[in-house]
Amino acid sequence: MASPLSVLTHNRDFRNLFVAELVVFGSDWFVMVPLLVLLPELTGSGLWGGLVLAVDTGLIALLLPLTGTVADRIDRKKILVGANIGALLAVLLLQGVRGAGAGWIALGAIGALAVAKSFYSPAATAALPNVVDAVDLPAANAASGSAWGTMAVVGASLGGVLSSAFSPYTCFWVAAVGLAVAAGLEWRIRRPLQAPREHTEAAPRTWTAIRESLAYIGHRPRVLALVTVKSAVGLGNGVLTVFPLLAGRFGVGAVGAGLLFGVRGAGALVGPLTMRRVLNHRSWLLPGLALSMSAYGLAYMGVAVAPWFPLVLALVFAAHFAGGTNWILSNFALQGEVPDRLRGRVFAADLMLATLTISVSQLVVATLVDHVDERILLVGCGAITLVYAVGWALATRGLRRAPVPAVEERP
Repeated sequence: MASPLSVLTHNRDFRNLFVAELVVFGSDWFVMVPLLVLLPELTGSGLWGGLVLAVDTGLIALLLPLTGTVADRIDRKKILVGANIGALLAVLLLQGVRGAGAGWIALGAIGALAVAKSFYSPAATAALPNVVDAVDLPAANAASGSAWGTMAVVGASLGGVLSSAFSPYTCFWVAAVGLAVAAGLEWRIRRPLQAPREHTEAAPRTWTAIRESLAYIGHRPRVLALVTVKSAVGLGNGVLTVFPLLAGRFGVGAVGAGLLFGVRGAGALVGPLTMRRVLNHRSWLLPGLALSMSAYGLAYMGVAVAPWFPLVLALVFAAHFAGGTNWILSNFALQGEVPDRLRGRVFAADLMLATLTISVSQLVVATLVDHVDERILLVGCGAITLVYAVGWALATRGLRRAPVPAVEERP
C-alpha cells in the first residue's frame, strides 16, 4: 500500500494540490489569530471577534449548497485558483482595519473571505480522486486529512508569534502572499480535476441540481449515513469555547490555552496518518466511524474530571485524534461511492451539515459559558457526541452487512 510520502514524492499534481492546501489553511490562521487579538484592542469590545467567527462559519454553511453545485459544473481548477485570488483580495481589505470603527471593515473582509472559502472547500475535496490513481487514494486522503491539523499547529502558533513580534498587519501581508502562491501551485496541476462530461448533456439549473443531489443522498442509506457522521463531532465542538476557562482553572493562562489548541491540531494531524490503513478495508469504515465518534465524546467527558493539566492535554489530543480520523474516514468513503458528476454537491451537503452543527454547538456554549461551570459544559458536549454516536451506530447496523455498491455514473 502506498504511503502519503510516496504519493507526494511521485505525483506532482497531488503535491501541488497538497502544498496549496497547506498554504491556504496556514493563511487562514495568519488572518484569524491576529484579527481576533486586534479587534478588541481597537474597539474595546469582544463582540467584534465573536461576530467575525459567526460571519465566517455562517456564510460558509449557507453558501455550500450553491458552491457544491458550481464544483460539479465548472472546471475545478479554475474554481480553486479563482477562490484563492478572491481570498487574497479579501485579506488585503484587512489592512484598513485601523480604527475604533474598523469592525465593520473586518466583518466585510471576513465575509468576502468566507465566500471564497465556500467555493474552495467542496471543489478541493471533490477533485482529490481525480489527481491520484485509485490505489493511491487512501494514502492521498491521509495526507490531505493531515493538512488542516498541520497548519492548526504550525500556522496558529506562527500567526500569534509574528503578530506579537511585528504586527497583525504583517501577518495579513504574509497571508496574501501565501494565497498568491497557492493559486500558482493549483494552476500548475495538469490532470483534469473532474471526469469529462457528455457534450450533449445539458447542465441542470442550480436548484434542480441541488434537489438532484439531495434525492441521491436520500435514496442511498449508506451515503446518507456518511453525510451525517461528522455532525457528532460538530455537536461537541462547543468545547473549544471552554478552552480559555479550562486553562484558567489549572492556572496556566494564555500559554495553557495555546497548548490546548496546539494538541487539538496535533491530534487532527496524527489521527488520519495513523489510521490510513483502515481506509483500505471498506468493511471497517462504519464501525470505525462509530468508534471514532464515541472516543471523541468519552475523551471530553474525561477532560471534565481530569485532575492534572498534562492529563487534560492527553485527553484533548485523543479526542481530536478520533475527530480527525472520523473526518478522513467519511471523506474517503464518500469519494469512493459518489459519482464524480455529483461529488461536489454531496461534499457540499456534508460540509454544510458539519459546519452548521459546529456553529450551533459553539453558539449554545457561548451563551452558557458565563453561567454554567465549564466542567458541566464539557460533560454535556461529550455526552451529546456519545449519544449521537450510539444512535448513529444503531441506525446504520444493517448497512454493515449489506454489500458495498459500485459507483455508478448516474443516480
